[in-house]
Amino acid sequence: MRELIKRGLSGLLYISVLLFCIFSSENTFLLLFLFLGLVCLSEYLRLISYRFWHPYLLLIAGLVIFSYYKVNRIATYIYLALTLLTSLYLIRNLIRLKVRRLTRSYKLILTLFYMVGGFVFLTLIPSYQDNFNPEIVAGIFALIWINDSFAFLVGKSIGKRKLFASVSPKKTIEGFLGGLLFAMLGSYFIVKFTDTLDLTVWLVLSIIVSCFGTLGDLIESKFKREAHVKDSGIFLPGHGGLYDRLDSLLFASPFIYLTLLIAHYVS
Repeated sequence: MRELIKRGLSGLLYISVLLFCIFSSENTFLLLFLFLGLVCLSEYLRLISYRFWHPYLLLIAGLVIFSYYKVNRIATYIYLALTLLTSLYLIRNLIRLKVRRLTRSYKLILTLFYMVGGFVFLTLIPSYQDNFNPEIVAGIFALIWINDSFAFLVGKSIGKRKLFASVSPKKTIEGFLGGLLFAMLGSYFIVKFTDTLDLTVWLVLSIIVSCFGTLGDLIESKFKREAHVKDSGIFLPGHGGLYDRLDSLLFASPFIYLTLLIAHYVS
């Protein structure tokens, strides 16, 4: 019971701080995710045994250049393309059963385009049209929480067929489908209570969040399995590390950003 209370209180505090900063201002939002990014990066670097100081400078530089100053769109699109290519490589690498030997250059590339890129495009989501719109990123977080919660509940109650047993033995196909279904349902209520995007776009985003968020969680699980650890850290009592909480969204964020850009130009 004490562990459940601790988990509930830390989760409530995390969500409260997150929503407060999202709706306060763009600068407050960016400062929060700079802090979260540094913590998450430190946990990730421990997992891949890459103990150097320059990845922190890369994260700070990425957020300042792309998210705060918003350099010209061509540079952003090039960085997005490289981040997406790295993501696709990680998906391909996910199905390989053998343990990877990560070279220093490989670790640096992953850090620059997976971890730093994930935070850059996460922080660009609410301002993909230049004007900061906190409801969009709050809606994305809501979809992530709905998907994760119902994937767990459905998987726990009726899940039988393993989704990816070699990496995450607790995830089931039924749980994944349950999370996807409720995320799509949640997109309807986001449209009802916000004045941001139309239902079609939110439905597509719910599918992107569920599919690529699940892949992001599996990719982090593989990193942890290769590092022989259960949690990435202890930042959130009862929840593990901060990387454990943000892995889904970090991996999905460049795909979400691309979807928003396409929806904007098509409309």
